[in-house]
Amino acid sequence: MRDELESRGKMKIASFKHSATFRTTPTEMVEVSYLAGWAQQGTFSFDEFFKNLVHEVLPPVNEEDINSPSSADQQPPGVNGGYRRSDSDTGNRLTILTGPPFAEAEFLQPLFRDARKELVDLCNQVETRLEKLRKEVAAYDAKHGKRIGELEKGVDGLFVSFGRLDARISGVGQTAARIGDHLQAADAHRDVASQTIELIKYLMEFNSSPGDLMELSPLFSDDSRVAEAAAIAQKLRSYAEDDLGLPGPLHTSAVKNTPNASMGLEVAVANLQDYCNELENRLLAKFDAASQRRELSTMAECAKILSQFNRGVSAMQRYVASRPMFMDVEVMEQDAKTVGEPGNIAKGLNALYKEILETLQKESATVTSVFPSPDAVMSILVQRILEQRVFAVLDRILEKPTLSNPVPMDEGGFLKYLRTLAIAVEKTQELAKELQTLGCGDLDSEELAEALFSSHREEYSELEQASLNQLYQEKVVELKTMGPQADPSSVGPGTPRGAPPRASPPPAGGQMVMSVSVVAEFVRWNEEAVQRCTLLTPQPVRLATNVRAIFTCLLHQVSQYTTEGLERAQDALNEAAAMRERFMLGSTVSRRVMAAAAAAAEAAAHAGESSVRAFMIAVQRATSNVALVQQHFVNTISRLLLPVDGAHAACCEEMANAMSNAEGAALKGLKVCIETIVAEAERLLTAEQKAADYRPLDDGNPPDHRPTTACVRVVQYLARILEFVQSSLEGLNKQAFMTELGNRLHKSLINHWLKFQFSASGGLRLKRDVSEYADFVRSFKAPVVDEKFEQLGTLVNVFIVAPESLPTLLDSSLKLARKDALRFIQLREDYKIVKSTTDLFN
Repeated sequence: MRDELESRGKMKIASFKHSATFRTTPTEMVEVSYLAGWAQQGTFSFDEFFKNLVHEVLPPVNEEDINSPSSADQQPPGVNGGYRRSDSDTGNRLTILTGPPFAEAEFLQPLFRDARKELVDLCNQVETRLEKLRKEVAAYDAKHGKRIGELEKGVDGLFVSFGRLDARISGVGQTAARIGDHLQAADAHRDVASQTIELIKYLMEFNSSPGDLMELSPLFSDDSRVAEAAAIAQKLRSYAEDDLGLPGPLHTSAVKNTPNASMGLEVAVANLQDYCNELENRLLAKFDAASQRRELSTMAECAKILSQFNRGVSAMQRYVASRPMFMDVEVMEQDAKTVGEPGNIAKGLNALYKEILETLQKESATVTSVFPSPDAVMSILVQRILEQRVFAVLDRILEKPTLSNPVPMDEGGFLKYLRTLAIAVEKTQELAKELQTLGCGDLDSEELAEALFSSHREEYSELEQASLNQLYQEKVVELKTMGPQADPSSVGPGTPRGAPPRASPPPAGGQMVMSVSVVAEFVRWNEEAVQRCTLLTPQPVRLATNVRAIFTCLLHQVSQYTTEGLERAQDALNEAAAMRERFMLGSTVSRRVMAAAAAAAEAAAHAGESSVRAFMIAVQRATSNVALVQQHFVNTISRLLLPVDGAHAACCEEMANAMSNAEGAALKGLKVCIETIVAEAERLLTAEQKAADYRPLDDGNPPDHRPTTACVRVVQYLARILEFVQSSLEGLNKQAFMTELGNRLHKSLINHWLKFQFSASGGLRLKRDVSEYADFVRSFKAPVVDEKFEQLGTLVNVFIVAPESLPTLLDSSLKLARKDALRFIQLREDYKIVKSTTDLFN
């Protein structure tokens, strides 16, 4: 029952207090007062209701005593009728009584029954009221839904009405706009008609009588209305000329002589032309006077009016022509003086162009404040500066030479003109860029600056090539005048320690020695020429063509210089060979002649060694020369040839062909070097080798295991040669040279040893020599040569073994060299015994 009351008590029944009736007993009054409070608060609590119901019957309960765990024990038995309350309930609710019934129960039971009855009645009344409210709400919802539907239909109708109204308003607006346009057009036509009537009136005044300008309206003579008069005069002249069908400004004679002209306007055209000319001249005079007085406002007013006459070109030209830089002779003389010093062309042009830019900046401020179209004025001013002032200065400093009449080198040659031209072009291009930045309208100042040098670019490539050839010829004359130069390699690898340096023999005919620094100078000339070409030839295709021609000049110069240097070094080799042949004597001469010849041969040998050293140095320098050219091609030339198809490959082929002559001279000289080296080795072998070296006397002394004197001298000589050959040659050239030298040395040694007879101990001495030669030629790093000398070491064993062991030796290690072995066996001193005891020669 309690749960049902609590659930029902939570319902909202604000109107309950108006419909409920209770009895007027004290208990009922309590109920009414609480229920009235419950109705006002809108919520129901059973605990609060019960407290209000029984608080007069039951004594008040102390909650602290209830919650205290010792309250029951401390309470006397007689309190509350001997009954105690349970501690299980907490909060503000009334605790449940436990124990025997208490005395107040009789009073509480009717009270509870009445309260229950009243609560049930109240609940029924609330339910009845709620049901009635539900029905009322449902009826109201139905009525409201119906009303909403009607409103929606009405709103839709309103939207349709608004759409029709909007369309109507739009149509009315468009009609009003059309009417406004018509009215505006009509007003414009009316204005045009009024202006036309007024213009016709003025036109009739100009058409009254030829040359009569006195009867015109005051407008055309009022100085305060000059702008309006100018505008009307221009319109009248345009209408009259259109009517006559004649374009442009015309004179009276031209009008009279014009066929098919409309009659009646010839006089007007002539008078208008005269009036416009007179008005323009008057305005120009006023403009000039104001310009001299620096009255910018008056100048601006005149310029604005004059802009109606041929767009104001006459005023612009008049202003530009009146600038001091074009009229003052002192300014022109100062310009010539500024750039007149030959050694300071760049400095002079910098000063002149700086002064021009400063003047233009000042003029730009004036032009902007005076003319309606300042860009057009600046365009005319910049064009006049470039074409008159700058051109005059350039024409003064650039005296173009001719190929038929070259400038001598003592006066600077072609190079002086080309350097001046490059400086002028560079500085003028910088000026043009500054002018373009400063502002010059539609004028392309850079293109106009390029046009100033058009005549100088026509034969530029030919002049550049002529300059390079002129420099080369001058350098050759200078080198020949200096005579033979000291050879830096005279104190070189071939000079023995502690010995004084041997001076290289002078080149044939007193010619100069080839130098890498000279070729480096050629390359610097070419680099400078390429830089000028890049500056003076901006078009990529033409630039590639010119650069190729310039590089071809370098190829010819380096090829000729290198080839001649190698040929001069080869001439020294030939002279040393001729000297050597001159002192080769037979064996029938006397000892005195032999001694003199030996001394001369020694001198010839020294000359040959020096000439070989000099040629090796020449080859080394030739290689460096080619490397300089190749580096210049890679770093500078190749990228400039790319715009032209095939130019790069063709230029590489030209470079190979140009260096082929030098390569041929180098190969030919290297062959002569080998001949000279081998001839000196043969001379040493002939002079130092004794027959007793390989057939020593049997004097009881132990055999000598040292190399022979001839072997030692030859190895020492070859070591000196090898030292500067190793430092001069490289790559395949070095490998081929060392291989050929080793082969020739091998052949010469065999031919030399075939002249001697060998004993067993002499064979051991020969084997020692061969071992010495083999050890030395290993430094050649030529496998073919090493193999030959190893075979030679095996071959000389035929002088050492006993006769009966020779067949075995030939059939084993000397099987492939049997023919050479048989030749060596014939050199044994016991050859007859070998021949008789063996069948090797059968």
